[in-house]
Amino acid sequence: MALIERVILIIIDGFGVGELPDASRYGDQGSDTLGHIAAEVGLKVPHLEKLGIGNIKEVRGLTPAKTPIASFGMLAERSAGKDSTSGHWELMGVVLDRPFPTYPEGFPMEIILTFEKAIGRRVLWNRPASGTEIIKKLGEEHLRTGYPIVYTSADSVFQIAAHKEVIPLEELYEMCLVARRLLVGKHTVARVIARPFVGQPGSFTRTTERRDFSIPPPEETLFDKLSQAGLEVTGIGKVEDIFAGSGLTRIIHTRNNQEGMEQTILEVKKGGRGLIFTTLSDFDTLYGHRNNPKGYARALEEFDSILPKLEAAKYPSDALIITSDHGCDPTTPSTDHSREYVPLLVWGDKVKGGVNLGVRKTFADVGKTIAEVFKIEGLPYGESFLKEITC
Repeated sequence: MALIERVILIIIDGFGVGELPDASRYGDQGSDTLGHIAAEVGLKVPHLEKLGIGNIKEVRGLTPAKTPIASFGMLAERSAGKDSTSGHWELMGVVLDRPFPTYPEGFPMEIILTFEKAIGRRVLWNRPASGTEIIKKLGEEHLRTGYPIVYTSADSVFQIAAHKEVIPLEELYEMCLVARRLLVGKHTVARVIARPFVGQPGSFTRTTERRDFSIPPPEETLFDKLSQAGLEVTGIGKVEDIFAGSGLTRIIHTRNNQEGMEQTILEVKKGGRGLIFTTLSDFDTLYGHRNNPKGYARALEEFDSILPKLEAAKYPSDALIITSDHGCDPTTPSTDHSREYVPLLVWGDKVKGGVNLGVRKTFADVGKTIAEVFKIEGLPYGESFLKEITC
């Protein structure tokens, strides 16, 4: 039997630990998601502290563990950009040399006109916007006209908001597929996102039925190589959307962080051999993008409180990893992602605690390490840290 039989990888979406050296190129100088939340709000995360979150770097209010349960470090993003898609892909071994296109002035009219013709409706807005604010601003006009609201952000996204009583969910998803087919070549945005909402003027709310339609990775990821080797690859949360389903053998969509962790723990309890990959999106979408450090802190504390259940569910041959895909500092004026290092915590019965893994040059070190666990070859990027952490 192999030393480690399964890896559980949990992504705290938008959880940075300080600006990367090139952060100023992205307008993110000074960003520090964890540090600023801890300083501004305060954090009570005893289980993360025991793992070693306070050992990664000095953070106000967090106590470094004398004997951390986990090995710890930081990962730098090698890919250009700071998008969820590029961050997730890099973790699984695909590095991009150019960022996805963004549209601060809205999408070109040739894209919009072609989209309108394909769906048989005009669209509203076509400019950057906050998702919650745009439905307040245009929701009533949308109800009156039936025109979907198209908007973008600082990310590479084409978002379509529609009231469920005006455009049923399946029709909205089909519109997103239409947009996905149109957005190719120089306009290959990272994600097309369905944003359904409900309610009446003055009280519109977005539902949990968001769907992301990403482009497939340009080359094989670790998911593909693991599944080809006959191993289980379970994606929980928006993982299917980000990887366009490629290489996944089991897919579990979730509505929020709590459900994401509940499903993760259920899958862990089943045992098996392979990879469980969970993305917890609320940190990013509900708190980072909305500049809500108190909400972000509360979500971290809720996540921390669930960790003992995950610990109790794991098998002796499991290795667990907590990391992220980019930063999303809620204390800065920007509502965009931030170009930051992300944390790295690795633990398990077969993993040494207290090893300082330092500052890693690429997120792809995670994929390379998991590949070595399962004797998978062919990932072109990253350096495994398996020998540093195994007993």
